[in-house]
Amino acid sequence: MSKIERDILLTEVALRDGSHAIAHQYTVEQVTRAAKALGEAGVPYIEVSHGDGLGGSTLQYGLSHTDEMKLIEAAVSASGDSKIAVLVLPGIGTVAEMKQAASLGVKMARVGTHVTEADVSAQHIQKAKELGLETVGFLMMSHMAPVEKLVEQAKRMESYGADAVYMFDSAGALLPDQVRERVRALRENVGVDIGFHGHNNLSLAMANTLAAIEEGAKRIDGSIRCLGAGAGNTQTEVLIAVLDHLGIRTGIDLYRIMDVAEEVIAPLLQVPQEITRDNLVLGYAGVYSSFLLHAKRASQRFGVDSRDILIELGRRNVVGGQEDMIVDVAAELAGLRQG
Repeated sequence: MSKIERDILLTEVALRDGSHAIAHQYTVEQVTRAAKALGEAGVPYIEVSHGDGLGGSTLQYGLSHTDEMKLIEAAVSASGDSKIAVLVLPGIGTVAEMKQAASLGVKMARVGTHVTEADVSAQHIQKAKELGLETVGFLMMSHMAPVEKLVEQAKRMESYGADAVYMFDSAGALLPDQVRERVRALRENVGVDIGFHGHNNLSLAMANTLAAIEEGAKRIDGSIRCLGAGAGNTQTEVLIAVLDHLGIRTGIDLYRIMDVAEEVIAPLLQVPQEITRDNLVLGYAGVYSSFLLHAKRASQRFGVDSRDILIELGRRNVVGGQEDMIVDVAAELAGLRQG
């Protein structure tokens, strides 16, 4: 990384989380152009992989248009001083795939688990460190556990060797005071950097991100043009402008990141990234943001309201990795309606 003074380290996730929004259809040309532009804007980290991380291209999670290793290789070659990161979800991504990504020039592994299942990350975190990768632990769906459990799980990831631990508001369900409470507890009990990843399903991604920063989070995720699962993530170019007003250094060129958003990323959006009724229900019901497209497809297939599907998934506390339940729930709701 270049020797730019930064108070906050930002990871751009549109080339990973944004994959959900475009049904994992990124091409080498698109990723090359985006990574080059983001690098020129001074973004320190750029995450590239299938939306569900390495190995995610499956029937259950959605098939990729292009082999993710080709996308990673393209991003590494185009990104200049920016470092390329990958997401790894134990049970989906394997150590072998992580080794392959490292051999292509990836510099960071972001290892994610459900908020109560940090123990399954031990092998992946330790192997990432052996590979010489900067290693980050993710606790996803963090609204689903009390603060004490979140801290306990974060300390486990720290003990495995994680250089930082993130809390993920994967459903965009948290309110600012809840973010404050969680980040404060993590800062008081965990010795490594704390990060925050927000979703905008309740229109609170920016407010939640600022709350996290005020409580001491040093690593933040953003998605340029808000390109991410559900209603997207904290919008990168807007966040850079806000932090600039606050005198918080990111090392990212504001005009350039605006240009990237307008000229490079906006043309990739299949539909405007906005808070639709389904996105709103994701946050309201506390449902994993990447379930959105799956729920829409199940809605069309079974002739039931996608909102009813999402509400029922939230009632059952369904989490990432249980995408097959979306079809089951839709079929059950259709059967009840017929009955």
